[in-house]
Amino acid sequence: MNRIEACFARLKEEDKKALIPYITAGDPSLETTLGLMHALVKNGADIIELGYPFSDPSSDGPVIQRAVERSLSHKTRLRDVLEVVRRFREQNDTTPVVLMGYLNPVEYMGYSTFAETAVKVGVDGILVVDMPPEESSDLHQVMRNAGIDTIYLVAPTTTPERAESICKLSSGYVYYVSLKGVTGAANLNVESVISRLKELRSHTNLPIGVGFGIRDGESAAKIAAGADAVVVGSALVSKVAELEHEQHYSAEFLQQKTALIAEMRTAMNQAKNAA
Repeated sequence: MNRIEACFARLKEEDKKALIPYITAGDPSLETTLGLMHALVKNGADIIELGYPFSDPSSDGPVIQRAVERSLSHKTRLRDVLEVVRRFREQNDTTPVVLMGYLNPVEYMGYSTFAETAVKVGVDGILVVDMPPEESSDLHQVMRNAGIDTIYLVAPTTTPERAESICKLSSGYVYYVSLKGVTGAANLNVESVISRLKELRSHTNLPIGVGFGIRDGESAAKIAAGADAVVVGSALVSKVAELEHEQHYSAEFLQQKTALIAEMRTAMNQAKNAA
């Protein structure tokens, strides 16, 4: 059982839902990213999605686009992100880490080289936003052989037939995009999301995580009522943006800056207990 499987198994026993924060590696610095990862875990994160920067983040809204720009201004490379994961594993060998980003950096590094390095440093999964499942067979096979979960996106506009094929390819968990548009949009329709999740469950036994548009404890709790995991990105990255002009912070300060995750964890737990 890998870390992602073990995480969801533990949460199922505890009757809890997974909380998955996203941050962009290298924003505002790689050292701060490492501190943020530990702070997120202390505040209740179950899995960490770590974004590796790319110059054309086409699926992301302005908040994450600016985070990517800040990271790239420090010349952050995919290899640097992998090194952050290695250092994270020196103190934490249980929290799953999923890398999220675009195909170009992985292709430039080479699928096999990336997979070998990722496994060595302790990466558990990868989500390549701009890799259509229908064209991912080579990457998928390399990741599968290395024991790295490949996580795919399902959108509100995805047909039932295509959703079924995506679910069959996925491992780790399925990521449902809760709304049309880019990250950071605010038009979240909880009822529509819950309805679509019921359809997706007919195609897979994997956990289903929901991201895009989740901004606070209230929205996290509502989505958690129907999902197995709640993913928060832009709302958290906007808090990290306030760290732009400094490079080093105390662990206590970073924990305060990621208090949104603690708020969401508390709201999700309270909603479950009240149900």
